[in-house]
Amino acid sequence: MLIQLLTAAGVLAVLTVVPGPDMAVVTKRAVSAGWRDGLRTVGGITGGLLVWGVLTVVGLAAVLAASATAYTVVKLAGAAYLVFLGIQALIHSRRGRTRIADTLPAPLPSAPVGSPWRTGLVSNIFNPKIAVFYTGLLPTLAPPGLSPHICMALLVLIHVMLTAVWLGSYVMLLAKARAFFQKPSVRRVMDWITGVVLIGFGLKVAATKP
Repeated sequence: MLIQLLTAAGVLAVLTVVPGPDMAVVTKRAVSAGWRDGLRTVGGITGGLLVWGVLTVVGLAAVLAASATAYTVVKLAGAAYLVFLGIQALIHSRRGRTRIADTLPAPLPSAPVGSPWRTGLVSNIFNPKIAVFYTGLLPTLAPPGLSPHICMALLVLIHVMLTAVWLGSYVMLLAKARAFFQKPSVRRVMDWITGVVLIGFGLKVAATKP
C-alpha cells in the first residue's frame, strides 16, 4: 500500500506543477502586492481544494460532474471570474504604459482589489474541472485495503499539501525577485502577460466540455 501511495503522490505532484489558472492568479497577487498576499492567495486556493475534497468524499462532486447543467453553470461562473481578473490586470498594464508615456514618476503599485484569500478560494470553487479530477482520477490512484472514503480523503489531503508547498515555494521565489518585477516597464509587461494568460484560461474553461 505504501508503494501505491507514493506512486499516487508522484502522479499528483506532476499534475500539481503543471502551470494553470492557480499559478496565474498567484503570480498576479504576489507580484502586485508581495509575498504575504501571495501566500494568502495560496491559502484560498488550498481552501477551495478542501471544499471540493469534502464534496467529493460525500459524493456531491460526482453529482456535479455528471450533471451537464450544473457543470455548465459552475464552469461559466469560473470562466467569467478568470476573465475579470485578466481584464483587471490588462487595465493595470494600460495605466502603467500611460504613466511611462507621460514621463511621470511611477507611484508605488497599488494592491489588487479584494481579499487575496477570497481571490484564491473563488478561483478554485468555480473550477468544475477539479470535481472531474477528484471524481475521475483520484479513485484510480486509491490503494486497495482502505475504505473508499478514507482513500479519497487521504489523496485529497496529499494533493492539498503538494499544492500548498509548490505554490508557496513559487511565491517565495517571486518575492526574491520582486525588486526586478517592480520596475515600471517589467510590471507593465507582467501585468499584460498575466492578463492575457488569465483571459486565455477563462476562455479555455468556458469551452471545456464535461
